[in-house]
Amino acid sequence: MEQPVISPENDNAHRFCTAPMMDWSDRHCRTFWRQLSRHARLYTEMVTTGALIHGDRERFLAYSDEEHPIALQLGGSEPPALARCARWAQEWGYDEVNLNCGCPSDRVQNGAFGACLMAEPERVRDCVAAMRAACDVPVTVKHRIGIDHMESYEEFSNFVGTVADGGCDCFIVHARKAWLQGLSPKENREVPPLNYAWVYRLKRDFPQLTIVINGGIESLDECEAHLDQVDGVMLGRSIYHHPWLLATVDERFFSASPGTRNREDVIDQLIPYVERELAKGVRLNQITRHLLGLYQQVPGARRFRRLLSEQAHKPEAGIETLRAAVAEVLQRAA
Repeated sequence: MEQPVISPENDNAHRFCTAPMMDWSDRHCRTFWRQLSRHARLYTEMVTTGALIHGDRERFLAYSDEEHPIALQLGGSEPPALARCARWAQEWGYDEVNLNCGCPSDRVQNGAFGACLMAEPERVRDCVAAMRAACDVPVTVKHRIGIDHMESYEEFSNFVGTVADGGCDCFIVHARKAWLQGLSPKENREVPPLNYAWVYRLKRDFPQLTIVINGGIESLDECEAHLDQVDGVMLGRSIYHHPWLLATVDERFFSASPGTRNREDVIDQLIPYVERELAKGVRLNQITRHLLGLYQQVPGARRFRRLLSEQAHKPEAGIETLRAAVAEVLQRAA
């Protein structure tokens, strides 16, 4: 079967994305990642419509200007509520609003959203249409290739085709099914087998849509192989645990200058942000917990992690603690 070839002329804003990850991809993490890549598209943790409508909206929507391009991921299933939140996302300056149709946790199932929405493509279509009517920024959908009873490619492609009728032209596909009964969220990221072939076929069947592939991607070489078949790639845990991978993304995938030259520059660029956040009462470890993998596979990395893990949570910990951790690495390299 003829394989599509994605040429450089088809490069787009979704060519390389970082995944929305609960408790991980918060604003501190995203600001850190932005020091490594200027072009990767960053996604927030999922925020539910209920949290935005009834909770502290500023807390959930706040981000740093340097995080652009940034997408807000929403969790919800009611078109009016999603429309209201999409409008707020635009007012706050987000570059995209993404609807979560892939999370399998009990919490989102109890709220009748996340992966269980794959069983209701017409509802998702209506949600997307309402969001599109409420804002001018792109509305995208992140989903699985199926859930429990969905066994065929036809059901998967029907979901995409139906939702596309609501005005969505970008789909981010985690290339695994989600088992809503019997598997934990962690197991749902690992146990169901990957099926990249279906995602490739989806791009052939819907060439007009932007198709981004997600799930099980560990290296930038793997990203390049996927980009021969689809429009974009999304990495999550591999980037979180090995953030230095981001340092070559701009040059490799966007034909741009590298985001940074070395890890010490990353820390230097991040320090003004850390100082501002500390002045607001943020604990150092709330930021540095995302930095623990920066020196992965570099001499002194273990000491770097240990020093931050043991010291950064203390109320008095400040910039000097972060600088001391970096000094440990440089001392080992000398």
